[in-house]
Amino acid sequence: MSPTAKLILIIAAANGGLAVILGAFGAHGLKGSISDTMLAAWQTGVQYHFYHTFALLVVALLFVQGVSSYWLSIASGLFVAGILFFSGSLYGLALGGPRWLGPITPLGGLMFIFGWGALCVAVLRVKS
Repeated sequence: MSPTAKLILIIAAANGGLAVILGAFGAHGLKGSISDTMLAAWQTGVQYHFYHTFALLVVALLFVQGVSSYWLSIASGLFVAGILFFSGSLYGLALGGPRWLGPITPLGGLMFIFGWGALCVAVLRVKS
């Protein structure tokens, strides 16, 4: 297994575990202590955290299969940054963080979109 595939798999596994922990914390620790709107924001953060953890797994598996590409590396970086910016800002807002986190959320969403685009380019460039 390449060092890149191994690193992305480690990051994906850590993010999967973290998403479970944060989901459980939201369901059991935050319920009743924050507003329903903020709890929904937390749940959205967890949901997208999981989606993009799975995306990281796909990228890692492509590396394991021998698909090595600049665009795969870009996709994985954008997915990780999107988790930090999108989900992280929603977690922060739900916990009463500063208002400036609000505009960070759509930047994370753009990173997700560009990550999917980079993954698409990587797959399109695979030679059969």
